[in-house]
Amino acid sequence: MIRAAVPADVPVLHAMIRELAEYERAPEEARATEEQLREALFGAHPAVHAHLAEDETGEPVGFALWFLNFSTWRGVHGIYLEDLYVRPAARGGGHGKALLTRLARLCAERGYERLEWSVLDWNAPSIAFYEALGARPQDGWTVYRLTDEALKTLGA
Repeated sequence: MIRAAVPADVPVLHAMIRELAEYERAPEEARATEEQLREALFGAHPAVHAHLAEDETGEPVGFALWFLNFSTWRGVHGIYLEDLYVRPAARGGGHGKALLTRLARLCAERGYERLEWSVLDWNAPSIAFYEALGARPQDGWTVYRLTDEALKTLGA
């Protein structure tokens, strides 16, 4: 079952974000607090959205956290999938595909023309999963990021 997150889900979402950071070999980079997550998802001006995957007992086993982007070339919004995670014990049960299907359905319903995300180049199981669904890498593009001191310096 896939459902939209509610405020009571913040602790489990936060826990799964930490699990994802461990899986991606970067636990020290996951500094977001439950309070920050609650504000981003459910504050006065929500900037992100989340869906949870539940198993047959109602236990949360995965999530998708996403936000809107915009294509100047197509003139419409799309969805940027920030995180997709399914707990190891639940992998292979269709939860990841169900989460992506829900987001694709939202795109179709709202007239969004893109569903995009990034994947670590060493994450062969995820790459194979995404390609089996029809997703294709965007050759010729490199992701850049400003953070920490470089961001502060540029902003000063």
